[in-house]
Amino acid sequence: MSENQNLLAEQRRALILDEVRRRGGVRVNELTRKLGVSDMTVRRDLDALARQGVLEKVHGGAVPVVEASTHEPGFEAKSGLELSAKEDIARSAAELVAPGSAIALSGGTTTFALAHRLLDVPDLTVVTNSVRVADVFHAAQRSGGQGQGAATVVLTGGVRTPSDSLVGPVADQAIGTLHFDLLFLGVHGISIEAGLSTPNLAEAETNRRLVQSARRVVVVADHTKWGTVGLSSFAQLEQVDTWVTDAGLPGEVREEIADRVQRLVVAGKDSEEPRS
Repeated sequence: MSENQNLLAEQRRALILDEVRRRGGVRVNELTRKLGVSDMTVRRDLDALARQGVLEKVHGGAVPVVEASTHEPGFEAKSGLELSAKEDIARSAAELVAPGSAIALSGGTTTFALAHRLLDVPDLTVVTNSVRVADVFHAAQRSGGQGQGAATVVLTGGVRTPSDSLVGPVADQAIGTLHFDLLFLGVHGISIEAGLSTPNLAEAETNRRLVQSARRVVVVADHTKWGTVGLSSFAQLEQVDTWVTDAGLPGEVREEIADRVQRLVVAGKDSEEPRS
């Protein structure tokens, strides 16, 4: 991390979290030197990150939170994390959508951010198992923000998860009868060994159906999802046509997945990484 006293709190906390995860723990005095800020500022940042549940404070520093593979954070708990990265990803992902397309958006806070970016794309048919995503389009229509060319939204039925996704046999049956041009898929975790995974078994099956029904699969996931493994895998990296992520994804990881993901788009500071 470079020293910069002018970093916004969100940027500074993202750097702290990356350092904690990369090294397995950091001390307060190390962070003050690297960030060029006061001891009190670092402690406030650690308090904020601990309240979000993404790290654990220990005497003199912090360590990562080790989550069980079955732990499923709620939508609100995830919505405050990596906000800048999600906005960058949503902006880049929206550029992949042509007017008149039939698309699907899975549940998740990144697909939620993407939904807001798609409100101005005309004549979309949007299939989603996310209550939050559907609400974005319905709210725009109720407020008069969309007239002619407004999206047609198909919300699957199913059982609601902590992340406000609808899953289970009802959702699976509905999705299995549909076909869409693009699937935008939010994920709990990504790794070489496990591929795409989630802690929720029913959601894993619903995601499998989404992948099977899509002509192209676009994963929208920030760099913190790399290396996380949930209880159930539902797709391999080779099934991903495009992964839209943020500039925080390390260069060595980009190289590692180059032969598995057909296209990697790094949103934000960096440009698209070509397939090798």
